Amino acid sequence: MEHTNPIQISPADRMAGLPAQFFAGLVSKANAQAAKGRDVINLGQGNPDRPTPPHIVAALQEAALNPLYHRYSPFRGYPFLKKAIVQRYKEDYGVNLDPETEVAILFGGKTGLIEISQCLLNPGDVCLVPDPGYPDYWSGVALAGGRMEYMPLTADNRFLPDYDAVPIEAADKAKLMFINYPNNPTGAVADADFYSRTVEFSARHGIVVASDFAYGALGFDGAKPISFLQTPGANEVGIEFYTLSKTYNMAGWRVGFALGNPEIISLINLMQDHYYCSLFGGIQAAAAAALTGPQACVAELTSVYESRRNALFGALAGIGWQADKPGGSFFCWLPVPKGFSSAEFADILLERADVVVAPGIGFGEFGEHYVRLGLLAPEARLEEAINRIGGLGLFG
Repeated sequence: MEHTNPIQISPADRMAGLPAQFFAGLVSKANAQAAKGRDVINLGQGNPDRPTPPHIVAALQEAALNPLYHRYSPFRGYPFLKKAIVQRYKEDYGVNLDPETEVAILFGGKTGLIEISQCLLNPGDVCLVPDPGYPDYWSGVALAGGRMEYMPLTADNRFLPDYDAVPIEAADKAKLMFINYPNNPTGAVADADFYSRTVEFSARHGIVVASDFAYGALGFDGAKPISFLQTPGANEVGIEFYTLSKTYNMAGWRVGFALGNPEIISLINLMQDHYYCSLFGGIQAAAAAALTGPQACVAELTSVYESRRNALFGALAGIGWQADKPGGSFFCWLPVPKGFSSAEFADILLERADVVVAPGIGFGEFGEHYVRLGLLAPEARLEEAINRIGGLGLFG
């Protein structure tokens, strides 16, 4: 058979416009070091290290035997999962939601964060994004052909956006805005006053708010993180994204949901009608068991992260690395020593101490003078990582 020349593949323009996948490069560097036989302590990713609680696993095992779940699930998810979500938000935050019109089931929170830009933005439309911020916000905006305006998050303003500093022209043109507390990467938390100002700013300029509440269960020092939807008027201007990945150590299960404004939820559901046939029913049953079952596992997990944070900061003090403790999430936002860029400093830690951290520049221009470290290893391992870094003589 005569062979023909391969055709020329011409990717769509949107593929060229996608931002570089920051974490893919980070993983590649870490794996290359580990392949040399080095004992690498990887604190650069946000991948929970503890197992899913046994009662949730048992719920999946039982549900997997149910032949009903071997068929296609309802396109927009089973009503029992939506009711479980609504129950959890009512118990945890005092928020009343309609399970039919104000809940969208997602293939993990990341999916919804990408989809909302595609639902709302036309090419050239403006989206306000935090800087530093979660890089997948950028991905969704790029896929929609939108344009980003950055809201700097600085230590002077407790890593909250200063709405008064947003240029009026950008605010008037913006159709969408992302906020994220407890914050990735800084570990900052937001108070009720901030959310009230967010609703006021959004309503004044006609901007849809997308609140990324992925770390909503993880607040320290006795402080419970606040949901955006607890704020009067929030449901009128936006939605909130939640995921079971962090709260219940279910990152690999890919279960999340969007909550709030019915019109926006309807758009997300419509988008997903064309992408998916919903989650495997057994996973939905297990997710409902997580949400409606005993919540002691959540309190225990938060306590573990807080103990790890305290152990880590004790070690940081021991080597003279000064930083502020995070109020939530499982991330620490640590300043880079003078004379180094964040990427240079991260490379030195990997090459000379076998410790992986995420350079702040990967989260935006205003992340440049920091690195992000995850509390995703046992306390002894975290202390060892900091002691290795201390041995490099870069502090004090």
